[in-house]
Amino acid sequence: MDPQGGHYLNKAAVLSGLGAARMCQLLLGCTTMALVAHSAGFSATYGTYCMFVWCFCFAVTLVVFTLDVTRLHGCMPISWDNFTVAFAMLATLMYVTASVVYPVYFLRSECPSEGCEVRNYRIAVTVCSSVCCFAYGAEVFITRAKPGHVVGYMATMSGLLKVVQAFIACIIFGALANGSEYNRHIPTQYCVVVYSLCFSVTVVVVALTVSGRTSSLRFPFDRFVVIYTFLAVLLYLSAAVVWPVFSFDKKYGTPGRPENCPREKCPWDSKLVIAVFTCANLVLYFTDLVYSQRIRFVSHSAA
Repeated sequence: MDPQGGHYLNKAAVLSGLGAARMCQLLLGCTTMALVAHSAGFSATYGTYCMFVWCFCFAVTLVVFTLDVTRLHGCMPISWDNFTVAFAMLATLMYVTASVVYPVYFLRSECPSEGCEVRNYRIAVTVCSSVCCFAYGAEVFITRAKPGHVVGYMATMSGLLKVVQAFIACIIFGALANGSEYNRHIPTQYCVVVYSLCFSVTVVVVALTVSGRTSSLRFPFDRFVVIYTFLAVLLYLSAAVVWPVFSFDKKYGTPGRPENCPREKCPWDSKLVIAVFTCANLVLYFTDLVYSQRIRFVSHSAA
């Protein structure tokens, strides 16, 4: 008989810090969705994105929690530890953006036309969503790599940074699609190629690690990741120089924000977002390169 809870159920999945974090995630996620559906409401693209974040994270967390309690995750053809920490990192980032976007577009100091009760519900949604960020962050903190412990690659600083890099690239793609006018110059089109190439390879690295297939490759995967990260640093460095020049230099673009530019559809705003997050990803890839010198891959499927 297994002391952790019999042959079938895993008590440690509930009676532990990790279990407490996941139950908080489920409770806060369910509360947030209920508040939005009941009276807070959502609309337009930004509201739909926030609702997708809350529903998606709740659904995946429920599946993860259930599989962990029932020990059925051992039947999954993936590296379970790599998958759960990667999802927790992604959920943290998604919740952070939703917790910022929702109040920016739906919360005002004055009462809306629907009444002050709606504003109060939206405040509650913002609070629950913000607190849930810490619940997912707590899971990342608990499952992260610790000195002297053998863990999966995604639990290392380098693995977690891969998730952040891919997420920031998605933000860049969103800004590119929001009237960024990137097709006006060949150098800015080059930047789009850089973003797309780095994002694609990063996703492949994460997917191979989570699937536990790195050991079956015919080349040293850890060396490939280091070389790719080095090349990504060079590519992002070039994009961090090229994009601002061809977006804000008076010869090719507009140095200042046009006065008659609409708030949600202003190309200058999109260009600024891309420039800022390009620099952010450059820093992340460089940090990743430094940390990747210290790690070794664990390619087997962790139970």
